[in-house]
Amino acid sequence: AKADSVEEEAAFPPNFSVSEIKNKQRRHFMFMKLKQEKRKRKLELKKKRKKEREALGDKAPPKEVPKTIENQRIYDETTVNPEDEEVAFDEGTDEFSSYFNRLTNPKVLITTSDRPRGRTVRFCEQLSTAVPDSHVYYRRGLALKRVIPQCISRGFTFLIVINEDRKVPNGMVLCHLPNGPTAHFKVSSVRLRKEMKRRGKDPTEHSPEVILNNFTTRLGHSIGRMFAALFPHDPQFIGRQVATFHNQRDFIFFRFHRYIFKNEKKVGIQELGPRFTLKLRSLQKGTFDSKYGEYEWVHKRHEMDSSRRKFHL
Repeated sequence: AKADSVEEEAAFPPNFSVSEIKNKQRRHFMFMKLKQEKRKRKLELKKKRKKEREALGDKAPPKEVPKTIENQRIYDETTVNPEDEEVAFDEGTDEFSSYFNRLTNPKVLITTSDRPRGRTVRFCEQLSTAVPDSHVYYRRGLALKRVIPQCISRGFTFLIVINEDRKVPNGMVLCHLPNGPTAHFKVSSVRLRKEMKRRGKDPTEHSPEVILNNFTTRLGHSIGRMFAALFPHDPQFIGRQVATFHNQRDFIFFRFHRYIFKNEKKVGIQELGPRFTLKLRSLQKGTFDSKYGEYEWVHKRHEMDSSRRKFHL
């Protein structure tokens, strides 16, 4: 066996590619072996550097910060400073200021595309348990232009439309009433409660706390305030429920948790569901209008300055 291993090491030059091996089992064996050797070398190098740092003590050079997409992000000129007077003025006069001043209580209507299937229906029902004072209605052949005036007359402040493709939820329209704006999102990675491991008991009717992470630009600030306006601004802490919108590389991850106090120092969390991911496609002024709507921002797939390090939210 030792002789065979020596022959194998000698048979392959440094520039040899494992993909050139024709036999599938042999190729997989060699790939796993090379991967293991690479991991072993990396670990040895890490231990060597650690010993050198301990030997040098205070004279050791600072640790190198690994390059990530986040810390290599191109600076966006529209990044918002929360302490800016102009930003504070905009927040005090925009469409959502009445929610933050506690003058308006949110009331949400959740509906679907025409004739939804089972998975979309369940998703809407579970979403309504995460958003307080939300009501689910299924529309059959009724155009959104006719739905919106009915919502306004009945005192709804938001309209959420869940679209589907091949029986799977794939889009969301979030429309603020009565005067907009309207955001269009792509929906992906939907996980319902039954599909989640170690989930907690069903949510209670208590208003949750809301966490908004990394909405730093002007556009991100607008979207973050739009999400915050979906929830009452006096959370009921006794329910211990938290709704989180986490923005990372323009993908918005939604999670719904309950936190549990294990003792005076330790806190655990239970995910309640549903969970899903949003990607902003457009932001439109006013209420939903597919023909004559004026767009504030539209996602361009093939724009010239597109880069892995360029983000909009």
